[in-house]
Amino acid sequence: MNFLVSFLNSMPNAIGQGLAWGIMAVGVYITYKILDIADLTVDGSLATGGAVAAVLITMGWDPWLAMLMALIAGMLAGLITGLLHTACGIPAILAGILTQLALYSINLRIMALNDIITMGAAAAKTKPTLALNPDRNALALSSRYVRDLALNNPLLLLAVAVAVVIGVLYWFFGTELGSSLRATGANGNMARAQGINTNRAKVLGLVISNGLVALSGALLAQYSGSATIDMGRGAIVIGLAAVIIGQVLFKKIFHNFSLKLLSAVIGAIIYYTVITLVLRLGLESTDLKLLTAAVVALFLSIPYLKKKYFTKKSRKGGKSNA
Repeated sequence: MNFLVSFLNSMPNAIGQGLAWGIMAVGVYITYKILDIADLTVDGSLATGGAVAAVLITMGWDPWLAMLMALIAGMLAGLITGLLHTACGIPAILAGILTQLALYSINLRIMALNDIITMGAAAAKTKPTLALNPDRNALALSSRYVRDLALNNPLLLLAVAVAVVIGVLYWFFGTELGSSLRATGANGNMARAQGINTNRAKVLGLVISNGLVALSGALLAQYSGSATIDMGRGAIVIGLAAVIIGQVLFKKIFHNFSLKLLSAVIGAIIYYTVITLVLRLGLESTDLKLLTAAVVALFLSIPYLKKKYFTKKSRKGGKSNA
């Protein structure tokens, strides 16, 4: 009984984490499912979003404006990856790794930006962590109020943010430009034959994706109360887990594009619910990466195993004549 009560008490926080990471999962969905690109930039761009939002908020900026700047910073990270891939001919996965590697140093500098301004570049030191406190900083949301039945409950803002993101993407991918992006991912050769600039479409997809990932990082930094240099470590795996869980569970009932995006968010919520349950059962937090890898491997294997062992094979040839 105590275990059940403890698990239920932790559910609001798990849902909040799932909603915030769900926006990141939507960004991963764009590159992984639409463009068919495994973009590893997200491990760095999520931390970039958190760092930009945190440092601007501590400098007295409005949190909404800080999140807008985080979105733009993430889009710039995606632009760099896109240009490395299309203009320099570097494979997409390696381009993402290079950008992610560069962002580690950049994020350290970003979180020290306040000290650089006040003390000068020579005296300032890089920071791996930047704390945010709702008592001292103006935050758009905080996990402190996740159980409050009031308008400051972060679940309300996160739910609205998810709805706005999905609504805007649904509209965008219905436009001619958005359709060209989808066509590029579906069949690049056919898209080029139709006069679509596939390189531009790939860059645009990476820009949008990493902008959403950085926005997720900005929300997570405020929700959790800090931005850290390692907050994006393993983000691509979590994003893939959310996308794959949502696809496996809802593929047969979610056919509308907006619902497919929503399935990634639901997948993130399910993922964090499972993580919370396992932690309550006594698993060490240091084992979470192993658990995440196991969950992703399991859900990636389900479609193949289902097709191989549970689908009836059709007989070859026709019936013999009587």
